[in-house]
Amino acid sequence: MHSLGKHSIVLLLIAALLLPTCAAMAQPSEEIKDKQIAAGSMAADGVLCRPLGIVATVGGFCLFVISSPFSALGGNIGEAWGTLVEYPAKWTFVRPLGDFD
Repeated sequence: MHSLGKHSIVLLLIAALLLPTCAAMAQPSEEIKDKQIAAGSMAADGVLCRPLGIVATVGGFCLFVISSPFSALGGNIGEAWGTLVEYPAKWTFVRPLGDFD
């Protein structure tokens, strides 16, 4: 069980480090409106960024559960929920495929 916790933390850290990199690589330039670039952004989003977003959402939920007693004591449980769970979930499930704005 102790090893499972270490693996979860390592996986979450890897996802947190790769997520901004993935978004930066897949974002097309404003000057270039080529359909192949848009298709590449969609492919990178679907294959790399969305799965990492799912990992970030699950990891954020786990962190929220762990930190919720402390957040409740500090009176910012809504802010913690929004930052750790809601933002990654919206980034993963709500925005259009390939749209990184």
